Amino acid sequence: MIKKLTIFLLMTSFSISVFSQPQIGMSGTVEWNSLELNTTVTLDLASAGIRLPAGRTLSESILAEGYSRLILRPILDLQVDSSSTVSDLVERGEFSMQQIIAIAQSARSVPPTLSPDMLNMSSSYTIQLSGLISALMRHSRPSPVFGILNPATTANYTGIIIIASENLPAHGMRRSFLPVPCLFPKIWDSEMNLIYDRQMVEPQRLPVRYLSAENILFNTPSGLSPQLQEVVGEYPLRIFACGVFGINPTDLIIDRNDALLILSGEENRRLLTQGKVAIILNESVLTDNLLW
Repeated sequence: MIKKLTIFLLMTSFSISVFSQPQIGMSGTVEWNSLELNTTVTLDLASAGIRLPAGRTLSESILAEGYSRLILRPILDLQVDSSSTVSDLVERGEFSMQQIIAIAQSARSVPPTLSPDMLNMSSSYTIQLSGLISALMRHSRPSPVFGILNPATTANYTGIIIIASENLPAHGMRRSFLPVPCLFPKIWDSEMNLIYDRQMVEPQRLPVRYLSAENILFNTPSGLSPQLQEVVGEYPLRIFACGVFGINPTDLIIDRNDALLILSGEENRRLLTQGKVAIILNESVLTDNLLW
């Protein structure tokens, strides 16, 4: 962790450590398909010198303080785009610790519960990453998605699905990578023209949704799961990604001919502005386990 953030994290833990050394642990996951950061904080009651029922209020207070301290690292470690984490944004002055604390405090929590052996108390928290995405969407209006001089003949679609669930060649490298999610992926065509990024999306909308391949294999008229159909409608354009790009393999490359199907029609270009874009990834990358 960079120096400034390390100092901050140490300061937030001072109020607990100065009095005692309760054993507090956190486990959790980032669920990219639902855009949620789920965590569970657990307190060893004996380590805090707490006996129940008299010490329940104190144990709940220690749990809450432990959450406030421990949750900062997983938020800071979230991948924003192919080259930056939230921590990088803070270091560059593009995002503040106060904003991160506000995101942490927005979590939906479950009342603390005792383990069956009465030795530990745990509490669970869920942060909707849509709040973080909204805070990072700094533009007030989307950048225009320009058409092309010689448009191709294309149908009007209700959304865009990009399938990237297998290893793909990395641009400029002799290697292949499994694409991974981030908050703001970019889409390029095979001639390395930028087709899609967060600046093109209306700021009140999510720029992308991630789902697994099973969502395009449903026994429905559209072949799509209800969750996916809610994003891309009944008649989406289906595209197979042909490569990845970036320091981390979060940005996708699609064939130029597929890009023309999007750019050739005003209705299809509007799909980008409205964020009606879903990316199908390998199920193994849709859950990040948080480790301490």
